[in-house]
Amino acid sequence: MTGERAESLEAAAGRLVEIACDESGSDGENLLGGNTDVFAHASVRLDVAVAADSIQEIRNRIRSPAQEYKANHLLREKHRPVLTWLLGPLGPIHGNAHVHLTDKAFFVVGRAVDLLVGKATHAAGAGLSRNEEGHALAVVLYREGPRSFGPELWREFLESSNNLMRTKNLWGTRTPVDSFFRTIDNLRRAGAGGPVDDILERLAAARSPADSFRARLLDDPTVIPALDPLIPSIVRTVAHWSDGTRPVSIVHDRNNTLTDERIAQLKAIFGKQHPADAGYGPRARLTSVTLVSSRSDARIQLADFLAGVARKIASDELNHRGDAELTALLRPYVDESSFWGDGRSWSLLSPVPSARR
Repeated sequence: MTGERAESLEAAAGRLVEIACDESGSDGENLLGGNTDVFAHASVRLDVAVAADSIQEIRNRIRSPAQEYKANHLLREKHRPVLTWLLGPLGPIHGNAHVHLTDKAFFVVGRAVDLLVGKATHAAGAGLSRNEEGHALAVVLYREGPRSFGPELWREFLESSNNLMRTKNLWGTRTPVDSFFRTIDNLRRAGAGGPVDDILERLAAARSPADSFRARLLDDPTVIPALDPLIPSIVRTVAHWSDGTRPVSIVHDRNNTLTDERIAQLKAIFGKQHPADAGYGPRARLTSVTLVSSRSDARIQLADFLAGVARKIASDELNHRGDAELTALLRPYVDESSFWGDGRSWSLLSPVPSARR
């Protein structure tokens, strides 16, 4: 039976979940030098006609002459009532949408620790599974590092970690590895004390995994990038909507990352059996990914709105300038498996009050 035929039968039986997705805050693998510190991936499950009516309602309320509305229209103070309506219990996406958040700096720390000392598989190194040991170490390093080493040394560590894992660079094979371990030596000499020193010792001893990782990138340029949060965000999104039993079909805004090859890799991920800690369950299934222009699908426009406002609300909360009302309205949409290391802001953003404090 062909994939198209199977998907048609699933849809006819009412089991297929079709979602529309978009993202906000993408800087590819340059997670530290872009314009945003948070990446958000949003998905919406609505009938096309309902979504179109919702977009028209937003236009009627905002009354801007712009041809295409974006999240920044909703984020203007004068349009706050429209935003609170959209996110609130009377809005069209309440109970029908989901957003996965990524704190980019924590994502960099987590990937580096997973890759080098968390006994990660390549899937974990690419953010496709959650290694509990690596996650716990990353949280400690992320939370203690800035105050232990100061902003300059901490920034040096983040940038060298980012460069170590980038699939494309201008430095040759060895330079990113050499630079990373020089930074580790600088941090060790600074002497943070306690568990941070133990983590640094383990990182310092991980030269061989780092060299192997860089060699693998050169040997196989098709590997899923370790630092692009889009692919793991989609994996978590499929897990959410599948709930372990239902096949999921995605309609996604066009994105350079989602090549035919990447889409095939995504499908393959859900076609295999995975460990229980993989984070998306062995029975989740992705049937298709269709790329379309946001202007042609009102559901994607709604996902674009949600991704944009979620990124801004989460970034404000991360940087101690949160809006309590908007943060509370966002909480029901947030994926509890988001890549987030800051305990204070996560306690406000998480849909599960006790999660990862």
